Amino acid sequence: MKLFWKTGEPYVLATGAALAIILVMSLALVGVVMSNGLGYFWPRALVKFELKDGTAALGQVTQREKNPINGTRRIQLKVANRDVFGQDFRWIDENDIASRSTPADAVLLERNENGNYFGFLRDVSAEGLTLAAATPYGKLQQGLKLVSDKQDETLKIKKQMSNLNNTAESLRLKLLKLEYRNREKNSAEIGEMTAAREKALAEFTLLNEQYTATQAGISRITARFSDAAGGSKEISLTEIVALQRPNSMSFFAKCGAYLERIRELLLDDPRESNTEGGLFPAIFGTVMMVLLMSIFSLPFGVIAAIYLREYARDGLMTRMVRIAVNNLAGVPSIVYGVFGLGFFVYGIGGSIDSLFFPERLPTPTFGTGGILWSSLTLALLTVPVVIVATEESLASIPKGIREGSLALGATKFQTLTKILLPMATPGIMTGLILSMARAAGEVAPLMIVGVVKLAPTLPFDTNFPFFHMDRKFMHLGFHIYDVGFQSPNVEAAKPMVFVTTMLLLAIVIIASSAAIYLRNRMRSKYTTSTF
Repeated sequence: MKLFWKTGEPYVLATGAALAIILVMSLALVGVVMSNGLGYFWPRALVKFELKDGTAALGQVTQREKNPINGTRRIQLKVANRDVFGQDFRWIDENDIASRSTPADAVLLERNENGNYFGFLRDVSAEGLTLAAATPYGKLQQGLKLVSDKQDETLKIKKQMSNLNNTAESLRLKLLKLEYRNREKNSAEIGEMTAAREKALAEFTLLNEQYTATQAGISRITARFSDAAGGSKEISLTEIVALQRPNSMSFFAKCGAYLERIRELLLDDPRESNTEGGLFPAIFGTVMMVLLMSIFSLPFGVIAAIYLREYARDGLMTRMVRIAVNNLAGVPSIVYGVFGLGFFVYGIGGSIDSLFFPERLPTPTFGTGGILWSSLTLALLTVPVVIVATEESLASIPKGIREGSLALGATKFQTLTKILLPMATPGIMTGLILSMARAAGEVAPLMIVGVVKLAPTLPFDTNFPFFHMDRKFMHLGFHIYDVGFQSPNVEAAKPMVFVTTMLLLAIVIIASSAAIYLRNRMRSKYTTSTF
């Protein structure tokens, strides 16, 4: 028995068992997230329940469980129609159900506000317009096509309004700068810019009136629906985002609707307090922040590791720096957020505003949270990981390789850049992978230095200077927190939490996989027989 323990086999078996448990737990977590996230987009049947008390309910069955009060089975039904019933879900005991059916004419509406609507189409009305279709559903389709064409026109108007608004804002900032420097000296230029700005604002007003008139015209096209309880609801077609009749859809039609929902998720903006619609701003903000963080943390981490390993003498100061770096890796992330707020936002950002944008004060430009300060804060959080990984990678290179290079006449710098760094690249990439994975999931520091619930504009657009590092941004991690814990209707928002979590995991996996692929390429390129 003593020999058995001395061989170390029990420890190997225990390590393998622990690894297997971790893998099973990780796969189970990913499986739960994917099962709840991917199924959210599939068009589910609308079931109509006739109850024994004479009432009826229409909705989608979300789950079944045992009633904790009387022990009978019960069904959770998503009834939607929040503006009618006041809630999205209700529980129905199996014993209270007289009959159930899936009516083919049941309609599911996705709306801009108040969530989904489940009911039955009764009629379509369009003031001043003629809808030639014979059936109400055909009229509805025709009316939605007409509204969609008109909304395409309004989108063009909104784009022109956005350009005029950017022009007017740019002129306003230039006017502030001229007035701050010397109003009397720059009076002629101020007059020209003021006239140009007033012209832009006048054009904006005209376009706004045109936009309002167009919207008012298409808002007169309405449809009347009834719910399972017999209530009537008139809905403007401009409020309808999507229309489905899931009970009469074929499998391929459901696949098309599923793909359309995926497209909406990846490319559209959120709505309904982030519980509906797309996640493009959050996806863009997360990816851009991770890229900026990598650009900031990788060079500083590699340079610091090179100095500590190759140039610094092994003294008290060097040992203290190494201890500090190791301790920094364990500091809570919220501490980095507080430091970033004080040092980057109020310190550096406030100084930039005082030096370069004094005319805009007290309104801050860089002296407030933004994607630049968030990226720098996370770079500070992750740079110890890069330092440790790079230093360990340099230390693993045999001493004979250094000595052989120096013996052949190469300088220390040439040895470092031509031999050591290329051979240490796989280790450096390992540090980058770990730092990206950690930074993508951090939320606490971002809440202090730049992330917001809803960002109306992206940090990158077509307006000069294209990259707007002072802008706030959306993040998938904060979106999970906001929707999951700050939403007034948590039960209805729960599927979006799983969808956002799935997207965040996908981004981390894709970024890490790309970095691992590059690391393996470099490892195979620079591996020698010495190892």
